[in-house]
Amino acid sequence: MNQDTHSSSAVTTGEDKIGYLSFLEIIRRVGPGIVLTGVVIGPGAITMASMLGAQYGYSLLWLLIPIAFMGITFMLASYRISLTTGMPIIHAIRHYYGDSAAKFVGAATFLACTFFTMGNISGTGAGMNLLFGLDWKLGSLIMMSLMVYCYFSKNVYSKIEKIVSVCILGMICAFYATLFGTRGFSPAYAVHGLTHWAFPAGSLVMALAFISTNASIMTGIYGTYLGNEKKWKRADLSNGVMLADASAHVIGVVLIDAAIILVGAIVLHPAGKTLTHPAQMADMLIPIMGDFARFVMGIALLGAAFSSLLGNTQRTVVLLNAGFDKPTGLDDKNIRWESLVVLLVAALICYGYGGSPVQLIYLSNVATAIATPVAGLFICMILWRSDVAPEMAPPRFLRVSMGISYCFCLVLTAFALINVVPKFVNSLSLAF
Repeated sequence: MNQDTHSSSAVTTGEDKIGYLSFLEIIRRVGPGIVLTGVVIGPGAITMASMLGAQYGYSLLWLLIPIAFMGITFMLASYRISLTTGMPIIHAIRHYYGDSAAKFVGAATFLACTFFTMGNISGTGAGMNLLFGLDWKLGSLIMMSLMVYCYFSKNVYSKIEKIVSVCILGMICAFYATLFGTRGFSPAYAVHGLTHWAFPAGSLVMALAFISTNASIMTGIYGTYLGNEKKWKRADLSNGVMLADASAHVIGVVLIDAAIILVGAIVLHPAGKTLTHPAQMADMLIPIMGDFARFVMGIALLGAAFSSLLGNTQRTVVLLNAGFDKPTGLDDKNIRWESLVVLLVAALICYGYGGSPVQLIYLSNVATAIATPVAGLFICMILWRSDVAPEMAPPRFLRVSMGISYCFCLVLTAFALINVVPKFVNSLSLAF
């Protein structure tokens, strides 16, 4: 789909009637944020949150605050650019900075999403291992077979939105039921963890993995393409839809992450347990679910991985195609076939990796941070341009928020890439 097509179909401009919608009307217009929550809350997010709670207790609970701030900033900045220019983000980058810039961003986001896909494949295998005792590689292969049907069915976006909504609601209920069932929650420790911002020794890289998983610039970018599927208009920027959609996404992410961290802090941290295998994640649910803990965690992990895999693999191809000015509609046959190719390549890399699925999930989510310096820079530059929607008041607060969020991600990304990615590459070279 070319740039002109996006300009005419994504938004309409001056004629849109701007005014706040009713609550029910907003609910009908919201959707991409829910899908993006399902993409974000995959096995990587669950694994990272579990590891943070298990190893550091309440100490890193404060990470939820910058995640909420950065998450809503990235989404609102992306939405604003898309709806004021009439183009999704990568198409807007092409319009203002040329074809080479768009290709560069498309390639960078493609690589980052591919790493994320590897984590999701490992997560489906981990869920199958917990449920049926299968080898994680065999389990993931079974689940990927189901993905083939999803790729080639009709009305893909509608199906994804429904599946992801059910998975998110189920995860929220399961983890909060567990949290209340443990009866070990300490409000005083929680307040301390939220207000004392510090990195315990050895936690910085893990903190980056957690932040980059839950507050990714790619989430906002992909949201602008899902907005096309939802037929958003420019009026949705001012009538409450954009804020509601971004808020729904961030609230869902924070609610689930908070519950998992707290359960890990209450159940695993006092016992001094370190997560190295999916079965250990089920230990978090034992206090309330007993022998059923393994199956409940297996379902939660499998559901999270499947919904994230379904959304992220397509995100990988959509962003690459956008960079090279190719079709980006989810029902386009090229998107379906290319998604299948990405899935197969990512699976081969996963199966060649010698570590446990938990380690692969962790490393894959650290590596997703590579897109932030590239894509985030262009979003910041477009947001500061005076020729984008000159008839509207400059988004000063959003500009400052985006600058702060981007710089924060840059510092953590540089540290992680220096310390973690070489080890990841070395482990892959040894595997092959």
